[in-house]
Amino acid sequence: MGLIAWLIFGLIAGALAKLIVPGDDPGGGGLRGLVVTILIGIIGAVIGGFIGTAIGWGSVSEFDIRSMALAVLGGVLFLLLLRAVLGRRTA
Repeated sequence: MGLIAWLIFGLIAGALAKLIVPGDDPGGGGLRGLVVTILIGIIGAVIGGFIGTAIGWGSVSEFDIRSMALAVLGGVLFLLLLRAVLGRRTA
């Protein structure tokens, strides 16, 4: 995928992960919050791709439902880990 596709993919995956795990997020609102959401999605895609490859589901390499599910799963895991480290509470 190209850079623009990864940014859009990261935004969607990060937003879905934040919907699944509501609560205080780093970054706040506005442009900074948008960038943080994209980063959560991209990091989630890396984590989800690693997990998917390890268990034989494949990796995050295309813009499809399986890749999005893996990216959202990775984003949720990343948010839970991030909040545990930062001591933030979920709603």
